[in-house]
Amino acid sequence: MIRKMFLGAIAIGMFAASCSNDDDGPAPIVAEAGTLTGGPFTFVVDGTPDNVSGITTDPAAVGANSTFVITDDQNNILGLPPNIEALEAVDFDDAGAGVCLIWYLRYEGTISGAEMGMNAGDLEGNFDLSNSITVTRQGQANAGTIAGGPFTFTVDGTADNVSGITQDLTNASGSSSTWVITDDTGNILGLPPTLADVEGVNFDDAGAGVCLIWYLRYEGEITGAAMGMNANNIQGNFDLSNSITVTRNLPAEAGTISGGPFTFVVDGTVDNVSGITQDLSNASGSNSTWVITDDAGNILGLPPTLADVEGVNFDDAGAGVCLIWYLRYEGEITGAEMGMNASGIQGNFDLSNAITVTRNVAANAGTIAGGPFTFTVDGTVDNVSGITQDLTNASGSSSTWVITDDAGNILGLPPTLAAVEGVDFDGAGVGVCLIWYLRYEGEITGAEMGMNASGIQGNFDLSNSITVTRNAMAEAGTISGGPFTFTVDGTPDNVSGITQDLTNASGSSSTWVITDDAGNILGLPPTLAAVEGVDFDAAGAGVCLIWHLRYEGEIMGAEMGMNASGIQGNFDLSNSITVTRN
Repeated sequence: MIRKMFLGAIAIGMFAASCSNDDDGPAPIVAEAGTLTGGPFTFVVDGTPDNVSGITTDPAAVGANSTFVITDDQNNILGLPPNIEALEAVDFDDAGAGVCLIWYLRYEGTISGAEMGMNAGDLEGNFDLSNSITVTRQGQANAGTIAGGPFTFTVDGTADNVSGITQDLTNASGSSSTWVITDDTGNILGLPPTLADVEGVNFDDAGAGVCLIWYLRYEGEITGAAMGMNANNIQGNFDLSNSITVTRNLPAEAGTISGGPFTFVVDGTVDNVSGITQDLSNASGSNSTWVITDDAGNILGLPPTLADVEGVNFDDAGAGVCLIWYLRYEGEITGAEMGMNASGIQGNFDLSNAITVTRNVAANAGTIAGGPFTFTVDGTVDNVSGITQDLTNASGSSSTWVITDDAGNILGLPPTLAAVEGVDFDGAGVGVCLIWYLRYEGEITGAEMGMNASGIQGNFDLSNSITVTRNAMAEAGTISGGPFTFTVDGTPDNVSGITQDLTNASGSSSTWVITDDAGNILGLPPTLAAVEGVDFDAAGAGVCLIWHLRYEGEIMGAEMGMNASGIQGNFDLSNSITVTRN
């Protein structure tokens, strides 16, 4: 419209000049601004001076006077730089965001309306305005701020999407926008146009690593915002918001542990594990600890290193079963705390296989009572009986009875008391046996026939022992001498010359026995010398019998006034020598 007004004014002027040529002389000069070249220009209002350059005017322009005119996009005159130097010195950054037009004005004589604050459409006089060059002054792009996350995912084949991202666009500016996803070095992996598209991205597909989510706001044309480029190289009027981190971790892998299993006795002695090894060939997870649980998975301790595990005194935990695990994890996990259960751990973690630590109570056999027993090896079955047990404080899930000789050599292992009472000790021959009760937990070694009880190893306890003495049958041997015949005349009568054959004699105790011919015991001289010291004259007329008595252990009935036929126990009477007193 302005251009048409200018052209109409020029046409009227030319017509007037043509009319006056016929009457008044030369035709008047008609202003012609020609064509203005250069630009267009686009600046960012960012506090940095923005100047145009390279603008040229048309050498065929006509008009004795000229100036440049700067208007807004409504043609309001903002400035009138008189020459190109003044035009190029204008700082368009000061004008703020908007659009300016640069015109070249050529005029002849006096014109009106060419003033700041006026409108170029109101110019009057002999003038011409060139075409305009556009100067776009863009506000500096501002992406605002974004919030949400950070997000941590495990690359496990399950789709991982972000959500809950919000934006504060209070001061945002820039007519165009997109979202940008980069790696942690700024390489652009994707440009989802909307937040919904961002939330549709499956970050599991990207594998392990770190992504950054940005919001990009820009004005006009920018370069470098393309996949495969780096966000650090974007150019133009743009702004990237703060970033939100998306960490994509590999699934934690604890590997395997070896060693044990361990078995200890809770006996007040320190019990430590040792020799545990790890295969970490495929292990992953930047954080780790060891975990000790009971057999139900309740967490008893979290020693941070293997050295700390080997420093644990399992004796302090009392009887029970512990499990040792190795825990590997990435990022934050929950539930890995004393008093919690390992089955409740949550996050990106993995527990290795477990090593068992069995803590047994010290075996206690209690006490046994009965006996002692004394038998005679005489071909008659000899069994013990009446043995009792006090198991008040006994412990150990396994048990047996043990029969040894008096040197501890194991002769038998009857499993029950009934089996002990079924043993025929007569069959063992002469000697001493010991009966023990054995209580144990877990595996023990050395409890075998032919071994010695002092060599038993493991968690065991032997009770006190009960003695079983197996004596040989007493054997008095034979005596020789006499028979003797005395006269009862007041003169002492003594025997002499008695001898003994003790080749096959046995019995650790002995005495001599003098009876009448009915077996009534008249005396028990302890030695042969004592026998030879007896004055048979004092016994009066009759018949005496001299015997040698051999016995083992306790016997009964070998007393004066008793009858030799009533002696009881393991004993033997030799043949007798007759002493006749006439």
